[in-house]
Amino acid sequence: METFAEPGTGRVRSQSAPAQGRILGGVLTMTGSGISNQIGAGIGAHAFSAVGPAGVVAVRQLVAAAVLLPVARPPLHRFTWRQWWPTILLGAAIALMNICLYVAIQRIGLGLAVTLEFLGPLAIALMRSRTWLDMLCAACAGCGVYVLVLPGPSSDFAGIGIAMAAAACWAAYIVLNRVAGQRLPGLQAPAAATAVSLVFYLPVATYLVAQGSLSGPALGYSVVAGVLCSVIPYAADLIALRHIQPGFFGVYMSINPLLAALSGTIVLGQFLVLHEWLGMAVIVATNVAAILLAGRCRRRSVPASPG
Repeated sequence: METFAEPGTGRVRSQSAPAQGRILGGVLTMTGSGISNQIGAGIGAHAFSAVGPAGVVAVRQLVAAAVLLPVARPPLHRFTWRQWWPTILLGAAIALMNICLYVAIQRIGLGLAVTLEFLGPLAIALMRSRTWLDMLCAACAGCGVYVLVLPGPSSDFAGIGIAMAAAACWAAYIVLNRVAGQRLPGLQAPAAATAVSLVFYLPVATYLVAQGSLSGPALGYSVVAGVLCSVIPYAADLIALRHIQPGFFGVYMSINPLLAALSGTIVLGQFLVLHEWLGMAVIVATNVAAILLAGRCRRRSVPASPG
């Protein structure tokens, strides 16, 4: 419940806080997006042996375009350059982010790949910090990531580097998705960006179809991954970023390593050791703290009484 001064009377009234409702809705949307994304990534990994990471990503983009374009019906021929440039960059970021993540999953596993990919949103949180408490939350999330990973001499540094490239793309995705979403209504931004990213993977899809690789279980796994990893998260993230600031989005999405670990355990049979669970506990605690701090800041933002 928030209070505000009623203009012209000096009386203070209470009202239910729609802003708090929007924050809660954004948090629930982001959580659903993360669950969908990580389960889809685990399912998609089952198709690597048949079509490879590029094949899974190609099908993902085909599925996303087939669903989002008819639903959103973006008038591409009427887009202005102000609308086109963030859409084009968003599509390129999606295309590169997906292939980097899937190659990293193939090399170092789902949990570690997603954890390193989180460095992108964490960077957004650090750059957009407003108070020392925000910085502390981001730092705690970073410590959680380190405890989770504990890199050593036996680490696959090529896989780690590819995962970090995915992190850079995810940071760009957050910023560009917000910009494009502000300039295009509804789902037009993710739909148009998906069409752009699809251009990069049409040759891959064409080659796999010609080779007869896209059939049977591999096709099924890839299609499910397309729905869970592309259609649902793209739409959900766009909706969430209309109500949540990018910095808070970046910190809260640190829950993805936990979701990825659970997906890896359930879908791929990848079990975690103690330090990995400890790191995830730190990350989840940071998420809770960030949500509480965001709610406190909202409650303190009471409109001032006019002159």
